[in-house]
Amino acid sequence: MVSDNHTSFLFLSGRFFFLILILIALFNINLLVGSVFIPFSELWNALAGDGGSAYEKIIYLFRIPKAITALLAGSALSVCGLLMQSLFRNPLAGPSVLGITSGSSIGVALVLLGSGYSASNYIINQIDIDLSFLIFIAASAGAAFIMAIILIIASKIQDNIVLLLVGIMIGNITLSVISIWQYFARPEQIQDFLFWTLGSLSGVSNEKLILMLVVVVSLVILVYLFSNQLNVMLTGKNYATSMGLNYKTNRFIIILFTSLLTGVVTGFCGPIGFVGIAVPHIARSVFNTSNHKILIPATVILGSIILLFCDLIAHLPGSQYILPINAVTALIGSPIVIWVIIRNKNIHKAF
Repeated sequence: MVSDNHTSFLFLSGRFFFLILILIALFNINLLVGSVFIPFSELWNALAGDGGSAYEKIIYLFRIPKAITALLAGSALSVCGLLMQSLFRNPLAGPSVLGITSGSSIGVALVLLGSGYSASNYIINQIDIDLSFLIFIAASAGAAFIMAIILIIASKIQDNIVLLLVGIMIGNITLSVISIWQYFARPEQIQDFLFWTLGSLSGVSNEKLILMLVVVVSLVILVYLFSNQLNVMLTGKNYATSMGLNYKTNRFIIILFTSLLTGVVTGFCGPIGFVGIAVPHIARSVFNTSNHKILIPATVILGSIILLFCDLIAHLPGSQYILPINAVTALIGSPIVIWVIIRNKNIHKAF
């Protein structure tokens, strides 16, 4: 038994160590690659502060905030996907399954489309506020509104499948409202909104990054402290209740954590798809476990790696063009999920 435990510890430690090395390497590569390539020999001089060179400004003002945003967004969305898949025991559940992302979208539509566009310009002119910060407030408010509706419905509905279907329907309703709004909006307004829906890791300033850092790190730590309850909930409602777990309260907490994490990431970065669905499957495949004490840190690291890699691809190294981050995450995330399904033969065995 001692030997088995020792072997298991070495197995986990080795894989975590390897993933952390990949994460560090990708973080540094993201600092080097972009519209302006920075030689590796200049990176350390710029990080040390060599007197205000152009490289130093590019790294500190643009690339470090963007790379940290990728770390935070990737980890938050991946943890959200893990929470949703564990709650619904559904391999296709993700951060947007309860309509929270759609709620953020309708908040942003309120700012950028129709008469809301004129109102936003009036607010910006009257109050010294940045448009991107106004979009963040609107996205967070929209997510909070939908979250409140979901939490009220969750208090009335016991069946998780029914709750899942209600969340999907609420998401469809919000998307229908946005489509009608777009129909009556001006072309330039539609263009601004569509640009936001493509997602971006570059629009988070240092001040906003601090707020995002505090919120995401705090919530991820709380989720990790909740891992024992998540493990029990995987056994099913009846068995979890027989073990003394308050299933209804814990489901409420999971939805709250997911809503807050999804709302803050969508508010700052726009809707970023597929990371939340794909990464938990990769974590289960790499570590061959359903233990949330292992899966939560694994999804944090893997989510950061995936989004850093996607952002690197989106910048098309050697080119001046930047692809939408949403297009790249779907392009990379979809084959990963297909590969995991084929490799595992039965994806439901992790649930």
